[in-house]
Amino acid sequence: MNWSIFEGLLSGVNKYSTAFGRIWLSLVFIFRVLVYLVTAERVWSDDHKDFDCNTLQPGCSNVCFDEFFPVSHVRLWALQLILVTCPSLLVVMHVAYREVQEKRHREAHGENSGRLYLNPGKKRGGLWWTYVCSLVFKASVDIAFLYVFHSLYPKYILPPVVKCHADPCPNIVDCFISKPSEKNIFTLFMVATAAICILLNLVELIYLVSKRCHECLAARKAQAMYTGHHPHGTTSSCKQDDLLSGDLIFLGSDSHPPLLPDRPRDHVKKTIL
Repeated sequence: MNWSIFEGLLSGVNKYSTAFGRIWLSLVFIFRVLVYLVTAERVWSDDHKDFDCNTLQPGCSNVCFDEFFPVSHVRLWALQLILVTCPSLLVVMHVAYREVQEKRHREAHGENSGRLYLNPGKKRGGLWWTYVCSLVFKASVDIAFLYVFHSLYPKYILPPVVKCHADPCPNIVDCFISKPSEKNIFTLFMVATAAICILLNLVELIYLVSKRCHECLAARKAQAMYTGHHPHGTTSSCKQDDLLSGDLIFLGSDSHPPLLPDRPRDHVKKTIL
């Protein structure tokens, strides 16, 4: 499998990720994808050929191998890495969609008409939800695959000898797994890196949610202070929503105005995406 395609696509995710997201991406490519490509595929390349059973009954070795290895480790890891990395592409696609919308807006209304997004790559509005959902999905995929591995191979350990009594084996036969110690080392390594990736996803999720809550509380506090300083002023519901949304677009200006303006600004515009 050619993983360079995923490497090229996900390299742009660094621009839109937090520090935790950059660490996660580095961990995935250095300690998971590279280990998978360089060592894991070679270690498991001879698993069927060198799976020996102490019987000459035709078909017994194949049936026992299928019973103990219903799904190959390398194929499960390949599927896991594909599902884990794909949600990050949604973030890149969402940013690209914002950039296209910004370009169309300028073409339709001119360069001096203002901007839809001050920074298309900033995690606000719909992009924030896309990023958060990608974190939840990535953590869920890793957790699900760890559960599947544990269900198929208890404690993630491959024994050197397995007992098999499936048809057409004449009786209980002993089957021997090739290089079980080496396979166990790489299996535990992949499990450990997946667990660290889950931890990084959860930490990043907590960081984003707590940061968002802090911004909302700061906006409410600013609104309360503004209302206290202007007791006779009225604020429309739309302007209140704009103040609390955190995804404010200030047309005709590249810098954010202060939280406590001297007067309401009519050129404030909120975007959902």
